[in-house]
Amino acid sequence: MGRGPGLAAALFYGALAALVLLGVRDVLFLHEENRCSMSYMYEYPEYLKIKLPKKVSRRYTAYELYLYGEGNYAKKNKNLILTGIPVLFLPGNAGSYKQVRSLGSIALRKAEDIDFKYHFNFFAVNFNEELVALYGGSLQKQTRFVHECIKAILKLYKDQEFAPRSVAIVGHSMGGLVARALLTLKNFKPELINLLITQATPHVAPVMPLDKYLTDFYTAVNNHWILKAQDVRNLTTLSVAGGFRDYQVRSGLAFLPRLSQHSSALFVVSSAVPRTWASTDHLSIVWCKELILATIRAFFDLIDENTKQITEDPKKRMSILNHHFVRHPAKFFEEHSDIPTELKGALIWIKIENSKWTYTVYNESDGKYFMFPLSNHRKTYSHIHCQNSMLYFNVYSLEGFDLSWKAELLPSVKVVTLKLQDYPSLSDLVVYVPAVNGNKFTLDCELVKEDSRTVQLPVTHLFSFGLSSSKIVLNSTGLVYNVQLLHFGQIYQAFKIYIESHCHPRKGRKTTVYRLHIPWSHEDSIIVSQVPSLTEISAKLHIAQPENDSTVAVLNIYSSSNCQYQVTIKTSFSQVLGQVIRFHGGSLPVYVISNMLLAYGGQLSALISTGKIESSDTEFRNHHISILVILIHLAVFPVLDAIVLNKQDIWFPLVSVILFLFGTGIAYWGGILFSSSLWLLSSLWLALTRPSELPKDSKLMTPRRAFVAILLVVVSWTTCGAFAILIIYLHYMFKNSLSYSEFYKCSNIHTLSLTTSTSTDNTVNTLRMHITIIHLLTWIVLLSLPSFIYWFKNLRYKIRLDPDPYRTMAIILVSTLGILMNASTTKVKSSKLLKIAAQLPLPLSVAVVAFGSMHLYRVPYFVIFSLLLHVLCCIV
Repeated sequence: MGRGPGLAAALFYGALAALVLLGVRDVLFLHEENRCSMSYMYEYPEYLKIKLPKKVSRRYTAYELYLYGEGNYAKKNKNLILTGIPVLFLPGNAGSYKQVRSLGSIALRKAEDIDFKYHFNFFAVNFNEELVALYGGSLQKQTRFVHECIKAILKLYKDQEFAPRSVAIVGHSMGGLVARALLTLKNFKPELINLLITQATPHVAPVMPLDKYLTDFYTAVNNHWILKAQDVRNLTTLSVAGGFRDYQVRSGLAFLPRLSQHSSALFVVSSAVPRTWASTDHLSIVWCKELILATIRAFFDLIDENTKQITEDPKKRMSILNHHFVRHPAKFFEEHSDIPTELKGALIWIKIENSKWTYTVYNESDGKYFMFPLSNHRKTYSHIHCQNSMLYFNVYSLEGFDLSWKAELLPSVKVVTLKLQDYPSLSDLVVYVPAVNGNKFTLDCELVKEDSRTVQLPVTHLFSFGLSSSKIVLNSTGLVYNVQLLHFGQIYQAFKIYIESHCHPRKGRKTTVYRLHIPWSHEDSIIVSQVPSLTEISAKLHIAQPENDSTVAVLNIYSSSNCQYQVTIKTSFSQVLGQVIRFHGGSLPVYVISNMLLAYGGQLSALISTGKIESSDTEFRNHHISILVILIHLAVFPVLDAIVLNKQDIWFPLVSVILFLFGTGIAYWGGILFSSSLWLLSSLWLALTRPSELPKDSKLMTPRRAFVAILLVVVSWTTCGAFAILIIYLHYMFKNSLSYSEFYKCSNIHTLSLTTSTSTDNTVNTLRMHITIIHLLTWIVLLSLPSFIYWFKNLRYKIRLDPDPYRTMAIILVSTLGILMNASTTKVKSSKLLKIAAQLPLPLSVAVVAFGSMHLYRVPYFVIFSLLLHVLCCIV
């Protein structure tokens, strides 16, 4: 009778754990392949250490400043007589200063191509590969050191003719946040930075808010940039995110939402960057050749010919960044001029009267002008569209005004679409085709009525689970179609779009470009396909649609004539799970601990009612009412941290319920895992010892145990709190492994459910209680582990971690566990406080979700509070 419910529960919790794994699999593995080319050095890279003032070196012993160079260029720079434009590279979490080599090497090649008319000097800071994304205690220190580096760099140029007055900064990951934090320093002058480019930097919030120093740092930086916008006005900021390949920093965190009000900030995803069109992972964004080329081209276009430094005009800086990172018109950047271009009359002029026109030529030695009269077509058509695959055309008005800036470069095609209503005085459109010796050239143009080329396709419901679909068929007679994806604007939506294409007549394979255009953020994705084919496109968002935005996501199809396209869209359940994990996976430990607190409280309640403790996985089955109460609470009353998430547009209905269920599955199987692990450890110990009797109740505290506890308190105070937590955790686990092995050996049983005496019952109850406590402690250790790793890596510089986010917690926990590891249920049963201790975990499990989702460092205190009450039950 008992196996039925137990099996059903195991299947249920197994299904929940499987859903979590499915979401994790989507985030880690189901993304586009790496389409970036590796950037290589042509000569051996060298890093020249810059000597800093002694006062700075003594204060920041672990940090250094380097100048990048190669070959003869590196040799010339050894005397530090620099004449270039300074750029400072800041590595991110666990990043190396040597990552500057891709930027530095390509910039050097570009300078060689123009005979060093202009060139850049790339500097890099060595942060000793610190884990600043997980430990925030050194971020302020890094920021102050960067300030010293900027002053030292500018001093190197003080005697030069064109001495720079500012430095451009490229920051990878947390390095970008450190660069932004410079403006929060009291003595920092904002004019020392004119350009900031960040790569995969989590600007909005930390990926894992593991300590208060990290969240406080973020709050200080973001508040300063919002409240003191005058400091940012002359600083041009570009934030580049990696897209879905970057599972370490999701692209939504790289968005600067409040700065979008200013014209000096720009956010793009690498998949939307012209001539890159590829998602990058967290490391490849530093060396992705296509993206680095776009960055270096922008740097050289930013140079002012008069000052030989980066231009001081913020508007020009932003227009250049838009040119290279948002919309590339397939021509070199130049400032727009109102002076018309003289159209050379000696070339052949051809008048085109048709609404649709194709020009194909091979090995043409003379250029031509094609003139499209528009007056007779304005009532019938709304747009004119031209495209070709060789980029060989420019568009002008008849008076010679260049309209080619309205063109857009896409993979394998250059397109231009002009809305006739925007040019009421445009009587004729002139398309100039230059000589194309040795190349086959095809140019297509057509007049388009927007309504006839725009179709609406409603997306399927979230809970359709891919069983239903929306479908539309396009019989293409033109060059472009726009499929509006209605009701697609939330981050929890995820779809698969299937496009089946074929052409008539079937002569060769034609190229079609599909672009998923998200109008409220620069996160487009582009796919090139050959027709006929079946193409699959994943449609999901990095940033939710703002409430006051009425635009619609669009699938642009740059097609071939006489082709048919069948577009089908259906919900992708696995990708929906992936979005939940991508946006909220970092808070899963909160929900696991919430469930474990429930199981812990259930065990104490069972001790009151039956005098017998069940294992934690059994408690999940027995206390489904408590779980239901929490689920209803989470569904009706959103957690307090959801207010912060809602501001980031990443909160969606019932997400707390979903995450709590996920946490239940993880906690259930985690309990089984810990029981099995303890059994394995005890089995190893059995091979070495032969206990003759069951373990007896011992004193809660002895002089020896008190000495160990005091010693660990000293360790936590003088070294690292997380180190003391790790030691007491291992001690606690070893102690209970011994008890486990002694119990098995002396009672000659193989399962904890077979009890034969009162002594055995008490031992079983005690062991099960300690297994649950060990499970809770494991999550505390995992949350504090980054601080321990940071301290251990920097041990050669400093023995004491300062500031230490876990020092106070370690002192409390060491004292608590020093008593608790010797506690038995015999002492707890008779306590007057047991009823309170059994009821407290339920409100604590709600509180930990309400206050810990965006502040993981708060979570251990809720667990410690429960354990402290347990200790009081052993005493009172």
